[in-house]
Amino acid sequence: MSTSGGIEAFIIHLARAAARRPQVDRILAASPVPATILDAVDGRALSPADIDAVYSRQSLHAPHYPFAMTVGEIGCFLSHRKAWQAIVDTGLEAGLVIEDDVEIDAPVFARALALARLHVQRHGIVQFQVREIAHPGPSVAFDRDLRLTRPVQVPLRASCTLYSRRAAQQLLAQTLPFDRPVDGHIQLHWVTGLRPCIVIPSGVCDRGGEIGGTTIQARNVPWLRRIRRELLRPIYRARIRALSRAGDRPPA
Repeated sequence: MSTSGGIEAFIIHLARAAARRPQVDRILAASPVPATILDAVDGRALSPADIDAVYSRQSLHAPHYPFAMTVGEIGCFLSHRKAWQAIVDTGLEAGLVIEDDVEIDAPVFARALALARLHVQRHGIVQFQVREIAHPGPSVAFDRDLRLTRPVQVPLRASCTLYSRRAAQQLLAQTLPFDRPVDGHIQLHWVTGLRPCIVIPSGVCDRGGEIGGTTIQARNVPWLRRIRRELLRPIYRARIRALSRAGDRPPA
């Protein structure tokens, strides 16, 4: 790895998720920039004291987050913080943080990353979404068939994201403790001061279901908790939509 300038990729991989290692090798081979494996934080290995040191069970930001985070979500957030710290520590221009369940279409992704790199210093965060976004927002840049857009409501998922060093520094300063999953925090642009953009097409897709499913969400959740979650989720999403619209301002 270089120690200053440029862009490098950090692939978050949980060592015990052995079924995902072949996919990690595919990502390494397809990455258009130097890439290394970043050992993920294993939420199951965290002690209660470890969790209390980083996780607030009381909401810190609006809207109120109505769900308790799982240990997998806590480990995931800490893994992304580890990647942000690596971006800062190595003095990179920007860093690409990739989760180990994505598939890269190398030619498309290389072009998408080149467009993102031109604009990441202005916007701080550029997402490469693994699914179609219903409301991608206005376009802020083009490269033939590629578009860089700025959604009013920041999409969830942090599967593949480019962060400027400044954005990584801001997120590190804001997220100890944290009160919701990493993609939920990035959604709060009125809190972070960062307005993520997305590239369409992204050149990445989700392969999680084909390589063993999630390593983050809890399994065998009691039915009462599932029902409560299903009832509260649309309320929370409506509040996110309202605050996203209220906080929407053109970039300076």
